Amino acid sequence: MLTIGELASYAGVTVRAVRHYHAKGLLPEPERDHSGYRRYGVGAVVELIKIRILAQAGVPLARVRELLQADPEGFAAAVADIDDRLRAEIRERQRHRERIARLAAGDNLALPPEVVEFLDRLRALGVDERIVQVERDGWIPLAAHSPEQVPELMARKRKQIADPRFIDFYLTLGQALDRTDDDPRLVELADRTAAYITQMADEQGEDYVGGGIDPPLAKLLDTLALDIAPQAGRLIELLTKRGWTGWTKLERVDPT
Repeated sequence: MLTIGELASYAGVTVRAVRHYHAKGLLPEPERDHSGYRRYGVGAVVELIKIRILAQAGVPLARVRELLQADPEGFAAAVADIDDRLRAEIRERQRHRERIARLAAGDNLALPPEVVEFLDRLRALGVDERIVQVERDGWIPLAAHSPEQVPELMARKRKQIADPRFIDFYLTLGQALDRTDDDPRLVELADRTAAYITQMADEQGEDYVGGGIDPPLAKLLDTLALDIAPQAGRLIELLTKRGWTGWTKLERVDPT
């Protein structure tokens, strides 16, 4: 007869594990001897080893009893079911690892690859990082809220980024962020920006400069942009006086 410590040692588990399996009803508790100690037979070693192997294989303890009592056919079916579950868990963990890897990559965390490529292109062209951040933080809720719109909007962005005038527009916006509200050069930048927007709208249509995004979402994106670059607020005021309003969704207005 074996003590609980000897049983645990032979089965390769801890005494605490033996007690846990008792509590779960997987291993019957033997009667105590006259000294009050549990004494186990050799059969308990075999049962405990089976429990340990199943548990280490990833079998939930709630199903260990089922497998221990199953006939060969039932055991095979249960193992196949458990294997399917483990495969699904492995796939999910792999997805978690991919998300962690994307987290380390910064922009890749919450953005589609084509958006990340666009942001990298802006950086390579010398666009101010604050403007890139405005773009990035705008694309995150847009991609989450309306992922079906991303391909169409990115196709438009790719067309725009191939136009030197569009890059000049972005560079102009970057300069505006370094101007104080009373800087006369900000007026000049507003003139250049309004001229570009008007030219593009006349050539390509107003959707080219401000279409495709629902007004409530555009309002949210505008708020994000102004949080990142508060100086843009003054530029928007100046643009309104030149016939355009908004930031994410540019719209014509009567100059005031």
